Amino acid sequence: MRVALGVSGGIAAYKAAELVRLLQDKGLDVEVVMTRNAREFITPLTFAALSGHKVITGMFGEAQGSSNLESAIEHIAVAQSIDAFVIAPATANVLAKMAHGIADDFLTTLCLATKAPLIVAPAMNVNMWEHAATQENLETLRNRGVRVVDPGEGYLACGMTGAGRLASPECIAQAVFETLGLREDLKGETVLVTAGPTEEPLDAVRYISNRSSGKMGYALAEVSRRRGARVLLVSGPARTEPPAVAGLERVRTAEEMAQAVFRHLEEATVVLMAAAVADFRPAEVSSGKIKKQQGAPVVKLEPTVDILAEIARRRREAQLIVGFAAEADHVVENAAAKLRAKRLDLIVANDVSQDGAGFDVDTNIVTLLFPDGRKKALEKMRKLDVANRVLDEVVELRKRTVTSDK
Repeated sequence: MRVALGVSGGIAAYKAAELVRLLQDKGLDVEVVMTRNAREFITPLTFAALSGHKVITGMFGEAQGSSNLESAIEHIAVAQSIDAFVIAPATANVLAKMAHGIADDFLTTLCLATKAPLIVAPAMNVNMWEHAATQENLETLRNRGVRVVDPGEGYLACGMTGAGRLASPECIAQAVFETLGLREDLKGETVLVTAGPTEEPLDAVRYISNRSSGKMGYALAEVSRRRGARVLLVSGPARTEPPAVAGLERVRTAEEMAQAVFRHLEEATVVLMAAAVADFRPAEVSSGKIKKQQGAPVVKLEPTVDILAEIARRRREAQLIVGFAAEADHVVENAAAKLRAKRLDLIVANDVSQDGAGFDVDTNIVTLLFPDGRKKALEKMRKLDVANRVLDEVVELRKRTVTSDK
């Protein structure tokens, strides 16, 4: 998920640097937007170093290290790409502009241009905070759905005492997490995720594989981490960068994936089997390269290890197992049969023949199937959102497990 952090001109601007770190700790990608006045209190270079992104400081050609054209294009994209926009500190001036639709710099323009949820954390002198104009502006923003993180009370930089001190970075971060639906409901769980394809060698240079990109498995690993779990990821040769998790083991073949999964199975409380594991492999592998002049080889295949069936056999009590079924026809029927045969707690079925589902795309269309016969068909959504819906069900299954144990 991507968050824009707006920093306006106030002595509390330096606290926004800590907020960047807190947001990043949850796996959020943070891009910073600064007003001209904010640059009087803290430099753009500080935020560029922390966020790893250019800092937007003006409408055209003022992003740290950008050309005019590059900056303008990137600025337009920000409004459409962010999942939330938080302004901390938000001065009385910025709040007034937001309330009255004034857009005379990039920060206030972004407020009007984006459809992402807005969170503001005001910070100002106590008299400014209590002024009727400020309170009316805040009420206007609240009525529009803007989330306001009220300031704290105490000694202020101006020498006065009272309300107006910026809320703690922890409180602001928590407001962002809640707005984005991030929660700690998997804290204490160790989630084992498999992702990507496997490659079954035919000779020294060729192999049998499939089109899995690893995106669905990586989304599950990332969302599990954001929701507080300790995540162990076993990944085949996926074509994208894996998320930062507690443990990452890269494998190539179905046999390597099986051995890695079995090594971690004992410590896992939840297993999410999203990898597209090959069902068959060449029975014989040539040590060299099979030459074209030798003629087309006859390839005899043999079944690979059934990892999911073996997990079901080895599973511990209270261990939750979720399977995935990529199907091109009779999707629900085939997935339901797999659910029963492997004794799973949940299976996620997706029709790879549909546009926007399956391999090589960032979206998916899935149906969730349960042992009691329930079905939940989800509309097309991002794989990150699918991952959240799957984990919502894992949380509910865990609640039932805990209840039944009492």
